[in-house]
Amino acid sequence: MVAQTAISSREAEVLSLVGEHLSNAEIGARLFISVRTVETHVSSLLRKLGASDRRGLAQLAAEWSRAGRGGVATLGLPAPVSSFVGRERERAALTEAVRQHRQVSAVGAGGVGKTRLALAVAEAAAGDFADGVWFVDLVPVTDPAMVGAAVASAVGIGEQPGRGMDDSVVAALADRHALLVLDNCEHVRDGVAPLLERLLAGCPRLRVLTTSRARLMVPFERVHPVVPLSLDGDSNSDAVALFLDRAAAVGWPLAAEQHGQVAEICRELDGVALAIELAAARLPALGLDGLADVLSDQLRLLTGGARVDDRHRSVRAMLDWSHALLETADRMLLRRIAVFVAPFTVDAARQVAGFGPLDAVAVVDGLARLTEQSLLTATPAPGGTRYRTLETIRQYGVEQLAAAGELDDIRYRHLGWCVTIAATLAEDTRQDTGVWRAGFDAAADDIRAALGWATDRPQHRSEAYDLALALAQLTFTRNLVGEAQQRYEQAASLAADAFSARSALRYAAAAAGCRMHGDDMFRLLRAAAATARGAGDTAGAARDLATAAATCYRFAGTFSRPPAPGEAARLLAEARELAGDDTAARAAVALAECGVLSDADGPGTGGPDTAEPTAIALAERAVELATRTHDPLTLSAALDALTAVQCWAGETAAAAWTARRRVEVLAPVPMTPAGAHEWVSALSEAADTCVGVGDLAGARRWGGQLRDLPLLAERGDFATSRLLVADALTGNFDDVLASSGRFRDAWQRTGSRHAPDLATAAAAVAMVHGLRADAAARTQWLAIVDKLDTEAAQKAGYRAVFDAVVQLHHGQADQALASLQVEPAEIDEQVIWMWRDWYLALRAEAAALTADPDAHGRIAAARTIVSGNPVAGALLDRAESLLEGNRDGLLAAAASFDAAGCRYQAARTLVLADG
Repeated sequence: MVAQTAISSREAEVLSLVGEHLSNAEIGARLFISVRTVETHVSSLLRKLGASDRRGLAQLAAEWSRAGRGGVATLGLPAPVSSFVGRERERAALTEAVRQHRQVSAVGAGGVGKTRLALAVAEAAAGDFADGVWFVDLVPVTDPAMVGAAVASAVGIGEQPGRGMDDSVVAALADRHALLVLDNCEHVRDGVAPLLERLLAGCPRLRVLTTSRARLMVPFERVHPVVPLSLDGDSNSDAVALFLDRAAAVGWPLAAEQHGQVAEICRELDGVALAIELAAARLPALGLDGLADVLSDQLRLLTGGARVDDRHRSVRAMLDWSHALLETADRMLLRRIAVFVAPFTVDAARQVAGFGPLDAVAVVDGLARLTEQSLLTATPAPGGTRYRTLETIRQYGVEQLAAAGELDDIRYRHLGWCVTIAATLAEDTRQDTGVWRAGFDAAADDIRAALGWATDRPQHRSEAYDLALALAQLTFTRNLVGEAQQRYEQAASLAADAFSARSALRYAAAAAGCRMHGDDMFRLLRAAAATARGAGDTAGAARDLATAAATCYRFAGTFSRPPAPGEAARLLAEARELAGDDTAARAAVALAECGVLSDADGPGTGGPDTAEPTAIALAERAVELATRTHDPLTLSAALDALTAVQCWAGETAAAAWTARRRVEVLAPVPMTPAGAHEWVSALSEAADTCVGVGDLAGARRWGGQLRDLPLLAERGDFATSRLLVADALTGNFDDVLASSGRFRDAWQRTGSRHAPDLATAAAAVAMVHGLRADAAARTQWLAIVDKLDTEAAQKAGYRAVFDAVVQLHHGQADQALASLQVEPAEIDEQVIWMWRDWYLALRAEAAALTADPDAHGRIAAARTIVSGNPVAGALLDRAESLLEGNRDGLLAAAASFDAAGCRYQAARTLVLADG
């Protein structure tokens, strides 16, 4: 994201409402603009601010608002709550180090001021980086494996299907010229180091500044020590300047003659920034003399103890002293709230810390006093004020909990709060009010921390299972699909019975499917089968084994390493033996049989062998058995198999009907991982088959629903792909150009990956530019097509059709005829099926316009094949009228195009009718 980014006033309004987690429809209603206009603004904001999804925009909205809504603001860095004092030479030196080296670690003791220095350096260096500066606070991260997710969340990057979160971060930042600041790395070094190595290797223009109490111990690290504030010059030192600044902030300005006494206090504190700030906060209560007396006593009490080093001893001394000055109730509250790893509300503090002898009133009053004494910070937030402890103080509080023998008790109460909040949020997701999203984002790190603690304690296994399952549902609904899979697997490992474990594993497999990770789907389904079989559930095992076998064919393109030849057939054979008379198991076996007809060539060869006379019969039997289960997901999968064999058999109209039925079957299905996985497949298939039979209205309807699926919020390329094709063929060229930017930007954020299923959409955009005679733009989009789909054979399908439309438009009928010379029967069914009718009809027109001697024969032959396709039929009517010079026939063809919703072809026909 750019550090200085101009957005319009309307975009600022939309950004603000995205920050409130409103949908496009809700934003449109609030601003009295169309949903399409909202989508355009959101797409523009994603591009300008460098976010990859709405979640990233929502996180940026608060920063934008805080920075002010004038045309320009600095984003990516938290707004400082106090002024930066001193360290001018150090700031300059560290800024230069960041400019000279790829990765710099600012290393120093706790409380020394590393974070504040890093923020000042990042702000100073922001102008050097075209794509700006990102700040990632790692304090709430308790699991090293979640470092990549924290970076993604801060930067506004979503997980990309086919990639884990770390891979998605690397791909999204690959071409960014930016500075990434990772703050407080010491407790998750095992996660930071490998991620940094991958970032620096894969993102050549990225610089990284880390802060840590210890070196990261990686070979590319450039260490910059952060020492305590300067004490040189006594009353003119940086340490004294900080003390004076903070004293003035609490309403206690000091006269010049008192600066010497301040210098003495700062020397006692070894110039440690945190200790100085805490001491200055005590001035209103103690004054300089009282401060000096109490501080000296406290330091003497700690002399000679086993400490890490003198500076750390000074911070601890300051904390011990600050703690000793608190009332008993406030000490208790401070240590109890230390279990929160993220900012928390008053209500959360009441539930976790509000028990004997602290009542609700004592908690509220205590939070206020702790904030006044700089032991807490209070920040306004949606839903009320949130409190946060500095990490050094939080760790100190946890130590005090352990010393008081209360640590397990408070962690258990924190676990209970997390279970309750997670269950409440999970219930809110079913109502989809949008409010739950902000609540989840605020509570997620605490939920993860509580789950990590409970997982290792057998006595809390039940709560850990409930929390893992709720977190899985929440992360999936929040489009953190990779974590959802991880949490479902975690829930399976914590389940008390085989039924619960198998259910969680099946959810995990479905989540893997949503990520387009076929290998994981296959692994998890086999694990579910093993769990079921171990519990004596042979029918359940049969169902999972058969589903795993079917996965090899239904989702062959999502495997990075296909199963070994014969593996699918082996699983199917085992499933047959176990299925018995169970209806669901028999339906699953029948579905697998649709693909596993012959394993001689190995799985993933593209589906049923169309030469097999029983292919359609097998699919129809799968549908029949699936219908008996009364399970819409099982029926959807069987209808998918039937659609496939109908397509490969050339029964395009039947395939379109089956695909539409599949969508209807899924209509009442909730958006669980399994439901979402089927929905994506069904909608894309329905849109494709509608194009194949000339039902452009249906293609636009299903393409629009695909675009609006929440699961695809971060996949603007796939989400818009089918609608782009339908709009291009319909003639909605302005809509194509408006949506193409979102498609291209989303694809580029994935690292411009190879994705043949997206190439048709890019070719459609290229066609529109060709019709508008924008040769440069057409060339650019054709280059995108070549990157998406490297198979030259594909040009015999969609490329030939789109090229012919452009060539005919510009009067190049001979070139169009040359593009369409290959007979459809000679083209692979998977390449040509969707485009066969278009291909034949356009070829007939090209033959008519070039006075090809076989023009009449081509038209007659095509009519027997495209019967029932209104657009292809109108193309043939137009070709015949052109061949015969029949103006009335052309006008009738124009009316047919208009009735079919094909505005472009209707307009072109009228032009041809007028000569």
